[in-house]
Amino acid sequence: MYGVLADIILLIHALFIAFVVFGFILIIAGIVRRWFWIENFWFRLIHLVAIGTVAAMAWCGEICPLTVWESRLREAAGGDAYPGTYVQYWLQRLIYYNFPPWVFVLGYTVFAALVLLTWIAKPPRSPRG
Repeated sequence: MYGVLADIILLIHALFIAFVVFGFILIIAGIVRRWFWIENFWFRLIHLVAIGTVAAMAWCGEICPLTVWESRLREAAGGDAYPGTYVQYWLQRLIYYNFPPWVFVLGYTVFAALVLLTWIAKPPRSPRG
């Protein structure tokens, strides 16, 4: 059961990353193509908070709680000798890299700054109308 829970957390982690990355791509495309929906305040705020949290945690040297929970569940599952399930194997190859921590801090910071710049380039509509 722990292994299944770890896979679910890994999938949530991948979806979070997809939201941050593809959300940014859609915002940029929406600015260029003048899509009205990219001005949605709540979407933009959640997106900014998501990458802002990642960047802040990187600056503080914190490990993502999803990574911590997944690791603990994998340990509780007995740490299979096989690298894991198919989903786990491929998602981990897409998500985790073996770079020094400063690379992640720099990358997250630059990405967060770019997201913040989209607020300046095309501010979201006020939630009050």
